Amino acid sequence: MKNKVKELRAKRILKKQEKQDANVPRITNDNLAEHREEVISGARKYIYPLQHSKHRVVFLTISLTLLAVLISSVTSVILLYKLQTTSAFMYQVTRVVPFPIARTGKTFVAYENYLFELNHYVHYYENQQQLSFDTEAGQAQLASYKERTINKVVNDAYVKLEADDLGISVSSKEVDEQIQIAREQNRLGSNDQIFEDVLREYWDWSVGDFRRRLSTELLSQKVIRAKDPDTEKRATEALARITAGEDFATIATEYSDDIGTKDAGGEFGLVNRSNRNVSQQTVDTLYKLGEGEVSNVVIVTYGTGYALAIVKNLGEQGDQRKGAHIIFPLKSLDEILNDRKERQPYKLYMNPVTK
Repeated sequence: MKNKVKELRAKRILKKQEKQDANVPRITNDNLAEHREEVISGARKYIYPLQHSKHRVVFLTISLTLLAVLISSVTSVILLYKLQTTSAFMYQVTRVVPFPIARTGKTFVAYENYLFELNHYVHYYENQQQLSFDTEAGQAQLASYKERTINKVVNDAYVKLEADDLGISVSSKEVDEQIQIAREQNRLGSNDQIFEDVLREYWDWSVGDFRRRLSTELLSQKVIRAKDPDTEKRATEALARITAGEDFATIATEYSDDIGTKDAGGEFGLVNRSNRNVSQQTVDTLYKLGEGEVSNVVIVTYGTGYALAIVKNLGEQGDQRKGAHIIFPLKSLDEILNDRKERQPYKLYMNPVTK
């Protein structure tokens, strides 16, 4: 009896399986392509909406990005050119986006150059001189410096054009030498950390910012010297007479344009390495000379500009040196660039005085 029941159950299961197998299509080589198309067509109703949705997402993302860029650009233009914002944030913006502040001929002057110069000035006077630019006097001083800063960055652009024409450049080594001179004279601290702290505290500069400023100054010096052959000729002539044996003091009295020392034979007295009354280039040159030796013609800072100088070591007293110099002031940068500015007038995109 039990075996009969099992046999009947097995027959029912077999019939059910045969019925299910009959409903499943049999795939053969002949109907493979047809079956594949049937499966794919069934999936298309899910794939197409997904593709459409993906295209919409991409389109919306691109549109929103372009809109954000447009709004950001318009806002930046208003802040820079109309409101003349000088915030640290806008300075960072100008470091990324090359907004122009002027054009010299076919060359654009970056707004970043202007903010670079202006912000270190503001930082120095606010933090070291405790000057408030919110006062009427402070606003007047700031307006004056903005105008001078515009003039400086425009002049720097012209200097680069002149330097390119003359084949003049400034090497990293020359910048290193100027930093070393300042470090030896203890003008920027006795070690690297103090050096960096001084730059940050006084001017809010990094070492890279300081190197950039030095490079610009050195390039100006070289261009001015190259474009003032008359002064170079006078200095070379005076040095030739000294080299030939004529008295340094006599030549100083005859040639030097430094009113404070020419009648004293060029003597400026005793100095040490950290002396602030004589240019750091003069001090550096003096310390490289042996007693009684005379230097070649060197370029030094002089007043608000530059000069050629011949330096003599008159003697040593401990760590001090007694020196004399003959000074030949070079033309001002504005004089040097006048012709270029007439040939290639510049155009300002922002008035630094009136808003």
